[in-house]
Order: sequence, then structure tokens, then C-alpha cells
Amino acid sequence: MRRFKYIFYSLLFGATIPLLAQDVTLFEQFNGRYDYTAIGNTMNVFENGPNTPCIIQTSSTATLTLSPNQTVVAAYLYWAGSGNGDFNITLNGNAITAERTFSDALDENRIFFAAFADVTAQIVSEGSTEYTVSDFDLLDIITPYCPTGTNFGGWAITVIFQDEGLPLNQLNVYDGLQSVPTLLNITLDNLNVLDNEDAKIGFIAWEGDRSLAINEQLTINGNVISNLPLNPANNAFNGTNSFTGATDLYNMDIDVYDIQDNIAIGDTSATISLTSGQDFVMINNIITVLNSQLPDATMNIDGNLVNCGDNTVEIFYTVNNFNSTATLPANTPIAFYLDGILIGQSETTNPIPINGSESSSTFVNIPEGSNANITIIGIVDDDGNMNGTVTETNEDNNVTFEDIELLLIPDSITLPSLFGCNEGFESSTYNLLDAMLSLNINETDISFHRSIEDLENNSNEILIPTAYTNLSQPETIYARVANPPCYDIFEFTLVVENCPPVVPSGFSPNNDNANDWFNIQGLYNIFTDHELLIYNRYGDLIFKGNNDKLWDGKVNKGINANGNVVPVGTYFYVLNLNDPNYKPIVGWVYVNY
Repeated sequence: MRRFKYIFYSLLFGATIPLLAQDVTLFEQFNGRYDYTAIGNTMNVFENGPNTPCIIQTSSTATLTLSPNQTVVAAYLYWAGSGNGDFNITLNGNAITAERTFSDALDENRIFFAAFADVTAQIVSEGSTEYTVSDFDLLDIITPYCPTGTNFGGWAITVIFQDEGLPLNQLNVYDGLQSVPTLLNITLDNLNVLDNEDAKIGFIAWEGDRSLAINEQLTINGNVISNLPLNPANNAFNGTNSFTGATDLYNMDIDVYDIQDNIAIGDTSATISLTSGQDFVMINNIITVLNSQLPDATMNIDGNLVNCGDNTVEIFYTVNNFNSTATLPANTPIAFYLDGILIGQSETTNPIPINGSESSSTFVNIPEGSNANITIIGIVDDDGNMNGTVTETNEDNNVTFEDIELLLIPDSITLPSLFGCNEGFESSTYNLLDAMLSLNINETDISFHRSIEDLENNSNEILIPTAYTNLSQPETIYARVANPPCYDIFEFTLVVENCPPVVPSGFSPNNDNANDWFNIQGLYNIFTDHELLIYNRYGDLIFKGNNDKLWDGKVNKGINANGNVVPVGTYFYVLNLNDPNYKPIVGWVYVNY
């Protein structure tokens, strides 16, 4: 089986099970010189609780500060609160509508929501400045939540930026909405940590209470982590922003932790565990930044070349190394499959740099008997046994598909036979184009061949089809007619028949080499069993001939069979063709000198 590699999520819950939660899963991955920051603010005026005023705002502001060498590549706005949700808000006066929504619940009466919108274009345009979320209205929703201390609202923007001064990192954005009433485990698999310097993990969490610090901690690979003084080891979710140092983000957290001492060079996985003994904390967003230098082989099929009747197909393809932090090595294997059967293999030729590509082509052999319409599967980083050989940033994007229509050999269409008069020894001359007259086909689109193999290979074409002499009796001729993208096949038979002989009215056996013998056209070497009898005017037989004995005016029968030439006169002939299709031919021939 192919060694596909995934990011696996193991979610373990305690006694309190959310009713509507969505698993936190990988949303987007960035590979390169990337890092991130985050801003946001609460809508709460006080930390929630049964003894605090039930007040919530409809707008709040936070300031984004980027350095000149930081180029924004993505910005994601998350907002959340009590109730079923307000999914239409504004950001610096621009209307924002939720592109994705999430929900969670403590019970049927305490329902919470979160929302997402991609605001990259706005953040790129406005840059470092104040950002105000407004028209975020929970005023009519919040009251029933206040007595239980679950009234909250807030927003956060995660900003991913590129900085050429950074090392090559893999930055993963995970999101969903899961509560941490007891334990939440997330395992990040298939890492390749080359350098743990500046490794970090960050969260956007909702509804955390500073006053609740019961078994509330975050661990990486079994080690408890903290971010003092903002986030003590026993109070991870306490209304802070690690990027700005703010401590008044009531009931929300934008936290980031340094984990370089908790993940080792060479690690291929990391396990994150979040616990909370009492506080109902909802995780909306997790971001990891690791120096994980890996290639990422992807592949697309650019086209194919199919020939008529040929089960060998040329595949044109491109291997990419786009979402990567390292060069894809040369000789990375490529495999092609049809219905699970390996039909061809190739490999990359050169090392492919980050964001680079390499195009090539290869031939695959389609099994005989395959349908005309097939789907070929191409897999890069596959040794032909569904096994990968290169560790990649994403092992789930190596596959591509190509639908191909084979140009199968068409069935031959039989045309009426061409008949020709026997010109001797069962041969005749034909104009092969006569067989195609009824089809109204351009002569330049036709080629004639003596075998179907020659036709399929387009070889040994009959060069002068207008004067073709058959090689056998009967003989089948095959016509290949262009019909792009393929061709049509026609076949017809050349039949030689014995046509009626043409008897001359006379001859002059005077040895002048002109008309010296009784030359009956279409007789000799055609009606090879014929018998020719010549009689004089008295009815006496004076000559008897056959295919090997021609009458040159001499007598070879009767009392005057002396070999002399007959005198000038008219003689009677009887021509027995000995052919069941013909009766004896009789007539007069005049001999003159």
C-alpha cells in the first residue's frame, strides 16, 4: 500500500460533550519564510460572571503594527460570541459576511457561535493601523447568558506574513470550534524538524475566565508550557494577548507560546494537549510555526498524445515543488495507473527548487481490451508499489488524473468487388479509385494497402492505384481514408473474370510482322483449355489448335496437312472455350496476303 502521510487528530473528551462542536483541523498551510502575528479585542466591558454587570459593546478596536520587511500574505478574521450568531459585521467600515461558521454548546440553552472571513485584501491595503470591528450586535442575545457567566463576544485577526530574514518554516493554520471541558489532544504527524529555534504554537480561544484556574494547562509532547507573566502554567486561558501584552481581553485569548525546548531536531510528530477542569474554553484557531524544511511534490498532467489503434499513449506532465521549504530531489519516482494496474513509470530528472517545476513526458501502455474512455492516475513520489520515497510537507497531494479517449481501430467497411478482365494467367489491371466512387471522398485522403497491418502502420502504400495489377486471384485491397483524429477502413476484393474473347475478321500470314496470325484477343493464357478448329469452304478440317498452338494460316489437319499456308479465302472457325460460362463461338475469318 502507498505510504500516504496525514495529519491525524485524536479528540478525547470528558463527561461534558459539546452538542455542536466542529473538529479543529488543518485549514491552510504555508511553507517558506513565514511567521504570524494576531490582534483583536473583546466586546465585554468586564470579565463575565454572575456578579458583574450584563453589558456588551457592539464595537471595539485593536492596532496592527508590522515592520517594513514583513509582507502580508494572508489575514483571517475570526469572531465569536454567545447565541446563534451575528454573521454580518464591519471592519473599518467595510461590510464583512461570514464565509464559514462554527457552533458549540454547553447545553440546549447555552449555544455559542464563531465565524470566519478572509480579510487579506483589506489588511494588505490598509497595513499597520487601527482596526475596528463594529455592528457586532449581541445586545438582544446576551441577557440570558449573564447569570451563568457565559456571556461574551470578541474578535481576532490572524496575520501571516513573509519576511526574507526568517528561516524556512512550515506554518499551519488549524481551525474549528471545540471546547475543552476536560481534555483535548491534537497530534501533528509527519513533521521533519531540522531546527527548533523559534518554534511556536498559538491559539485563539473564547470564553476563558481569569478567575477560573482549575487544572488549566497546555502541554507539548507531555511537557507543561507557559508564557510568563501573561499565561501561568495553571491558567492558560485568562484574557490575554501574547503579541501585544494586553491583559484585558475579557473572555478571549490570543496566546502564543515558545516551544523550541519542547520539540527536538529530528522529531516527526508533536502532541498538543489542552486541559481545563472547570472553565468552558472553546478553541477556534491553532497555529504552529516550525522550522521544517521539506519539499512538496505535486503533479499535473498537461496533455496526452494518442494515435489510432495504438495502445501506447504519450503523457505530458509537470512536477511542481510549490508549497515547500526544501528542494525536491532528482530521480523522485512517478507512477501511472489504470484501474489499479501499473502501466508506466518515470522520474524527475533534476532537483526541483522551492517554487520550481519540471515538465517532461513518458509513454504508458494501455492493456489490450481496455475501454475507449479511460482515466489514468498519475502519482509523483510513488515507486510503482504505492510507496513514497521522499518525506514531504503534504503527503496527500501527490495524485492527479487524466481522462483519455483511445482511438481504437475502426471496424472495416466492405465495399463491392472490382471486376477485371483476365489479361492472362488470372491477372488484370484495375483503377482502385473506382471502388471508392460512391463514397464521394477526396482522392488525396485515400491510401491503398495490400494488408491490414500495412494500413494500420501506414506503410507500403500502393503508389499507382489507377493502374494496379493484382498479385493473386482474388485479392483483397484495404483503403485507409483520413477522418481526423483517426481514419476509416474500407476493404474490397479484386476479382479476375474471363471476358468474352474478341475474334478478328481476318489476318495476313505474309511474314511482314503485322497481323501474321489469327490473334483472338482475350483468349490465349486466359481460356487455357480452349480448342480452335478451322474448316475450309468444303467443310474439311484443316487446322486444330489450342493455347500452345496458334493458327498462322498453315494446315495441320486433313489430307493436305503439309504445313503449307492456306490460299486466300474465307474460312470457318469453331472456338470451343471449354468454359461453362460460354458456348462455342463460330464465325468466318478471311485470310489474305
